[in-house]
Amino acid sequence: MVQNRNKLIELFIGNLSNSIVHKILEIAIDNIELSNKYEKELTTSFEIAKRYREKINPINLPFPDKDINYIKTKIKNKIRVELSIRISKGYKNINLELIDEIIDKYLNDMNVIQKY
Repeated sequence: MVQNRNKLIELFIGNLSNSIVHKILEIAIDNIELSNKYEKELTTSFEIAKRYREKINPINLPFPDKDINYIKTKIKNKIRVELSIRISKGYKNINLELIDEIIDKYLNDMNVIQKY
């Protein structure tokens, strides 16, 4: 059971990271057509992450602190790597300072963490 839970957590992290990357890209872009594509991608990834979230832990209970720290660290690292790749490819206006704020918002929305 633990092995399955770990796999679900990794899938959750991957989809939530993808959603946050596309949210930051959507904020950075001026092109409405491209912005709509980012919006669609972030919504799809967010919905998939929500389904994994529901399988990991009872939805009305936040995660244990150990899991929260692991999840936040992995998400932050994945996002930084992906956005760094995008920046090296010439993407402009990407604000890396938004990462922590958006991670906390998304994790709070999914009841992984509780805001105090």
